[in-house]
Amino acid sequence: MLLRASPWLFALLLSACAAHPPTEPPAPLPTPTPAQIPAPAPVPQPVPEPMPPPAPPALIPTPTVAYPTLKPVGWAAVPFWQDNAVSETWSAFLRSCATLVKRTAWQAVCSEAATMDAPDDAAARAFFEQRFQPYQATADDGSTEGMVTGYYEPLLKGDRVRTARARFPLYAAPDDLISVELASVYPELKSLRLRGRLVGNKLVPYPTRKEIEAAGNGFKGQPIAWAEDPVDLFFLQIQGSGRIELPDGSHMRVGYADQNGHPYQSVGKLLVERGELKLEQASMQGIKNWGAKNPDKLPALLASNPSFVFFRELPNNLPGPLGALGVPLTGGRSIAVDPRFIPLGAPVFLATTQPNSPLPLNRLVMAQDTGSAIRGGVRADFFWGFGDKAGELAGRMKQRGRMWVLLPRDYPLTSVRR
Repeated sequence: MLLRASPWLFALLLSACAAHPPTEPPAPLPTPTPAQIPAPAPVPQPVPEPMPPPAPPALIPTPTVAYPTLKPVGWAAVPFWQDNAVSETWSAFLRSCATLVKRTAWQAVCSEAATMDAPDDAAARAFFEQRFQPYQATADDGSTEGMVTGYYEPLLKGDRVRTARARFPLYAAPDDLISVELASVYPELKSLRLRGRLVGNKLVPYPTRKEIEAAGNGFKGQPIAWAEDPVDLFFLQIQGSGRIELPDGSHMRVGYADQNGHPYQSVGKLLVERGELKLEQASMQGIKNWGAKNPDKLPALLASNPSFVFFRELPNNLPGPLGALGVPLTGGRSIAVDPRFIPLGAPVFLATTQPNSPLPLNRLVMAQDTGSAIRGGVRADFFWGFGDKAGELAGRMKQRGRMWVLLPRDYPLTSVRR
């Protein structure tokens, strides 16, 4: 079937027995004594060959990739590295390794890390220095500074069923949402997807947020839960994962399932451009306060962001929400990055400042997540963890920062900027 956004050709995938009157039997003949026949000797049975141990799972080759905005540097060029509490990121590093160990470029370093006792700062620092090459992240224009924002795992009030209070749906990914991995057609478009729906034999854009919400019960997605507050739900979509407090006090954890394919548009930026908020007020809390004062304008504001996120329920026993790498995130030690510029799963040394503060925030973190608003070679979203305090920090964080990506010394990297 032909899929088109530009033209796409995709092959889509059936007796009855007679009775006789009885007769007098003849006298029996004497029965001869049977000859004794010796029992045959037992035939020895062949002993089966022992089964060989199962072969280890095949490693996934790490393709040679180009990250032209990564610049190789020496360890002396990584600021604050020598006095940093590197060991505090070790458990987050092991979580990345749970996935990365299946890839050839990471197998040696991750296998070795799995056999080590929890190291102190000196031992962890030595491990990375001996086995990893640092690369400074740069932007397309060569600049080494970029934006660092924050995100967190929020708690919303809601229910598994629609009620008078819980009226705003969290949708599962709908069956008619088509997602195409563009790298399968154009390798240079790695980490990009085309999303839409089929109309006839054409792939057309999926409905926007405004169109999905206007469809109401006519939308093809199935709700997995219902939220009480539309603004909280809007920010849950921005965060990508969270927990819902149900009426009995228990929690339901939800995570990102898919997205409608439309780009994220910042409603805070829009309010600043309209003169309704000052730049320093355009935080999550500032937008919530504006919405409380302007309930009649709120629906139109939220609809101005065409991006819409779909969710899935996650196990409650996870130590954190699942990131794009498929491993639980660690508060204060995980970041979201743009995987076109930074390999997902890699350690990254981040040098930035605390939210709305000149106080330094320098630490080793793990690139374990992505986000529709995270675009560029020097761009990170810092995961603060769960709850109101984490939300307050995340909402105020919009800092400048620098990043150094750590890759195994034999990582198949080409076309780096020198």
